[in-house]
Amino acid sequence: METTKIRRPAVAGQFYPSNEKDLRRQIEKLIDKNSSRRDVLACMLPHAGYMYSGGVAAETVSQVNLKDKIILLGPNHTGYGAAFSIMTEGTWQTPLGQVNIDSALANKILKHSQYLEADSQAHLYEHSLEVELPFLQYFKTDFEIVPLLFMSDDLDMLKEVGRGIAAAVKESPQENSIMLIASSDMTHYESQGQAQKKDQEAIKSILELNEDKLMERVRRLNISMCGYAPVIVMLVAAKLLGARSASLIKYQTSGDVTGDKDSVVGYAGVIVY
Repeated sequence: METTKIRRPAVAGQFYPSNEKDLRRQIEKLIDKNSSRRDVLACMLPHAGYMYSGGVAAETVSQVNLKDKIILLGPNHTGYGAAFSIMTEGTWQTPLGQVNIDSALANKILKHSQYLEADSQAHLYEHSLEVELPFLQYFKTDFEIVPLLFMSDDLDMLKEVGRGIAAAVKESPQENSIMLIASSDMTHYESQGQAQKKDQEAIKSILELNEDKLMERVRRLNISMCGYAPVIVMLVAAKLLGARSASLIKYQTSGDVTGDKDSVVGYAGVIVY
């Protein structure tokens, strides 16, 4: 059973600074101050430590008009909790303050899916959604979230959740104030050349808004993209909500930051509109 609680940061001080001033300073250095913003239905952001993927996440968020309600979709790395987990009540805390869960929207989404379970356990130690929040909080102080985590590669089940999210959003009186963010890193621990080659194939299918092609390429090319499941859910929902195009904002690898090109992780920022 889920209980109302404050979900405290699990990776502050590791993936990003635990001190508010230091965190603001780091984000300030990473954002693109000159970018123009646009209305989007969804985006994909990476979720590694800020020194590695923060530039990609910051540059992408810099180009988005953030909405009042943000549905956060991430992979479950920890193995805790339900395979399809939605947190329907409570508050998330970061060094930049607190963000409330939109319980009404969360419960609508839960009602529309036979696979989702109301579950806070999965979210306690998972970093994939937490690391996105400070970037969002930097640009917008008043928004609510609905956090979902996925630990499944069943394409039909993922599509069903995507359809359920779209139906819940369409039912909401604030449909135009809702957006989705899928959290994923790309290829893990391969050479720079190999990672770029594989990631290019995955990104192409995302830019085509083609979740079937994404799943096929992840499987056939053995792409170690940790968040393909949330990206599939995002693509299904976004298309039902009117998405017609997508743009790659930035791609880089950890090797571009550290200089070590032998074993890298890839990061991509995409917007869907």
